[in-house]
Amino acid sequence: MRIRSVAAGLPSRTIGNADIVDMIAEHSADCFDGDLDGTLRTVDKYLRYAGSRERRWLDADERPIDLLRDAAKTALAQADMRAEEIDLLIYTGIGRGFIEPGGAYHTAAAIGLGSAHCFDIIDACMSWTRAVQVTEALMRTRQYRAAMIVNAEFSLRSGGAVFPHLFRLPNEQALESIFPAYTLGEAATATVLTAEDNEPWEFRFASRPDLAPLCNVTVEGYDGFCDPSDKLAANGVGHFASFGFEMHEAGAAEAHAVFERLEIETEKVSALFTHASSKRYWQTLADKVGLGEVIHHVYDRTGNVVSASVPVAIASAIDEGVLQRGNRAVGWVGSAGMSFGAFSFAF
Repeated sequence: MRIRSVAAGLPSRTIGNADIVDMIAEHSADCFDGDLDGTLRTVDKYLRYAGSRERRWLDADERPIDLLRDAAKTALAQADMRAEEIDLLIYTGIGRGFIEPGGAYHTAAAIGLGSAHCFDIIDACMSWTRAVQVTEALMRTRQYRAAMIVNAEFSLRSGGAVFPHLFRLPNEQALESIFPAYTLGEAATATVLTAEDNEPWEFRFASRPDLAPLCNVTVEGYDGFCDPSDKLAANGVGHFASFGFEMHEAGAAEAHAVFERLEIETEKVSALFTHASSKRYWQTLADKVGLGEVIHHVYDRTGNVVSASVPVAIASAIDEGVLQRGNRAVGWVGSAGMSFGAFSFAF
């Protein structure tokens, strides 16, 4: 299997760290218990420490499906393929407008994939990586010749899982489960893959289900589907709750261990693509395994774009000439669940 093209659609509204601080100040002014000014300085410090600078959000006249449609059309054009040639469409990630049917069906209709087989894969920030693994396995069966993997990570709309609820801080202690929301960006991506005689992909995964309560978006009735935890619905049912500091601390050793299982020669790797949860965190891990000079960051420009992190980075690297045909590349992701994945491929 080979990646034929990757395209990203970023919304037009640029949100800087100062904008985030201002929004928190506006929405928290009448409810905050404690030193709000001091807490705002803490948020700004945390953002700068993580390497955050700006992120992209939808403007008032933009819709996720339009950005996703444009990304899909661009990916098809870059691959020199027609929509009718795609026989498998996988919609992946957290951002979605439907629980039923899968988002893949509405996307297929929007981009003109009239007969493609459709289904969704949901695995938090690992979703795109899992979708690529599944696609590669299916192509080995020779059932499919051309696939498209799409996502539309748009969670910052008014009344959504993040905004404005989580910008209304009750106190500084609430940052423990809310701060990661302030790093989020939005993006749509489309990846075209074809069944070709190419160097095989290598995937390595590890899971820590005991850490599942650390990052969740719950729905009504969630408590009947899990064991109790005081971390679940920490910010209310239906709202994003992520204990990011604890996740990064618990996940560092696990992420390193799964990377070490890859059978690669680091000196032959041209580009490293990671989950965009923190520029500093992933740079530290990349330095530790000898790939610090080839990591391609997008976090400081796009924010944490969830399952779109790796494809956005790949699209950026292709556009900038960092990733070229024949190059060896590595992906490395840590995700809610928790899960950890590392993979290698020849572009």
